[in-house]
Amino acid sequence: MASKPKRLRFVVLTLLVLLLLVFFYFRFRADADTKNTGAGLYAKVQAGPLVINLLEPGTIKPREQLVIKSQVEGRATILFLIPEGTPVKQGDLLVELDTSTIEDNKVNQEITVQNAEAAHIQARENLEVVRNQAKANIEKAELALRFAKEDLKKYEEGEYPKVVKEHEGRITLAEEELQRANDKLKWSERLFAEKYLSETEMRSDRLACKRYELDLQTAEANLALLKNYTYRRQMDELESNVYQNSMALERTQRSSKADVVQAEAQLLARELELNRQKQRLAKFITQIANSKILAPADGLVIYATSARGNWRGNTEPLAEGQEVFERQELIYLPTAATFNAEIKVHETNLKKIYTGLPVRIRIDALPNMIFQGKINRIAPLPDASSMFMNPDLKLYNTVVEIDGESDILKSGMNCEAEIIVEQHPNVLYMPVQCVVRREGQSIAFVKNAQGEPEARVIEVGADNNRMVHIISGLKENEEVLLTPPLHAAVSARTEEVLLDEKIPPRQEEESEKENDNAKQRGRRQRLSPEQMRQMQERMANMSDEEKEALRQRHRQRQKPATADNDTQKTQEASRRRPRDGERSMRQGMPGGGGGGEGRAARQTE
Repeated sequence: MASKPKRLRFVVLTLLVLLLLVFFYFRFRADADTKNTGAGLYAKVQAGPLVINLLEPGTIKPREQLVIKSQVEGRATILFLIPEGTPVKQGDLLVELDTSTIEDNKVNQEITVQNAEAAHIQARENLEVVRNQAKANIEKAELALRFAKEDLKKYEEGEYPKVVKEHEGRITLAEEELQRANDKLKWSERLFAEKYLSETEMRSDRLACKRYELDLQTAEANLALLKNYTYRRQMDELESNVYQNSMALERTQRSSKADVVQAEAQLLARELELNRQKQRLAKFITQIANSKILAPADGLVIYATSARGNWRGNTEPLAEGQEVFERQELIYLPTAATFNAEIKVHETNLKKIYTGLPVRIRIDALPNMIFQGKINRIAPLPDASSMFMNPDLKLYNTVVEIDGESDILKSGMNCEAEIIVEQHPNVLYMPVQCVVRREGQSIAFVKNAQGEPEARVIEVGADNNRMVHIISGLKENEEVLLTPPLHAAVSARTEEVLLDEKIPPRQEEESEKENDNAKQRGRRQRLSPEQMRQMQERMANMSDEEKEALRQRHRQRQKPATADNDTQKTQEASRRRPRDGERSMRQGMPGGGGGGEGRAARQTE
């Protein structure tokens, strides 16, 4: 059973060895041919006209065009679309969008506007009612305050002096009555003493005198009560009424003002709400009107998807039934027969070009025609689409204005723009690959009298990626080596310039890990192909118990000295050894030995 896989592995190994021998034979032969033939390839320095140019592909675009965009909010379905390439007149229907949802919203909005108008009218009338009520309340409070002040003044200047005078008059009358009663009593006592008056009449006069005396005391007490108590209480009460009515007037004024302000705010809110709802209604009406896009001027219909496309490559062609979103460009409508060429210039060529440079434009569809133009604009930033696809690729959009008008050019045509950077009627030039840079100088290997290449420092100008302008250092018809030796050119990035910075040392763990990996690679590389083949066969014939014991012994040998590194090394060995065991088991299966022998052969190579 084991002899057949061995024979198969031996055959595969033999075939691999033969293939390697064939590969190295042809490789060494090609290197020898290159050494024998490449050393003698020379180019002559020529004199004549030289044009320093840049060739960039581009696209023809109209210079003056109207961009037709969708003005319908959200997404809308195209119901009608004019065919592309149709000449249109001003006012012709270009696109019609579906607005059924907007029309339903318009009906609902009309109802909302009517409700807002009713609320606005109610708020306006309520404001008038609140103003009228506030005016009445303020006038009533002012009248109450005025009455309170008049009552105070009436009592203080009118009623109180009158009452005082009445009490003083009663006192005066009581005093007179008492005086008369006393005089009468005296006469009565004299007449009683002379037996002219009876005792009863005398007592009656004495009683009348007592009564008038009591009346006098009562009148005096009433006057004192009025001055000491009634007057003060009445004044305090009237003054309090004046103060309370004054405060009530102030509260009424503030409350009325607050009610008026609140009613005005409600009216303003209702007015703003009404205006907002009217604006939404007008917006719906405008959206419905915008659903029919008419041509603003005469022109030729060009779909935006056909003219511009999408750099992601997933833009569907514009067609009826397709959904479009707001502000999406739908149609380009050129209004004149003037065109531009839009090209993309690599960042390495930006230093060569500037606005105003002449450009020759060749159209792929018109091979026998050349158009003239000038660079009109160079983008200040690289193209975002190119940067998205390849962050290392920086292309700058450049617009070339084509001179004159043309009825032959069409939007979207492919073209090639030749930017004329420099042009010389008679200069020296040679292939650009003949020049190498070394230590900041341009060097060419010129064939000397003995037929050997000799390095010479030259001065060169601009190049057009094919020929380079020679300013000095060479003469016409001198032969220059086409394939300079590689050791002659030294890149500036490989110059040994030391930095004024200290290089931090490598961490110990990383160094130990690298040393372990290097040791393992060294052990694997020190094995010969025959030893590796024998080891693989031995592993394939082992039982599961023998393989596990071998792995355990290998882990013990790989165990580090320190306790910290023990865990890390053991985890790495446990992750690595099962994969090695699985690989060995797969090599022991029928048809799996070729991979191991192939890897052994590659390591030997």
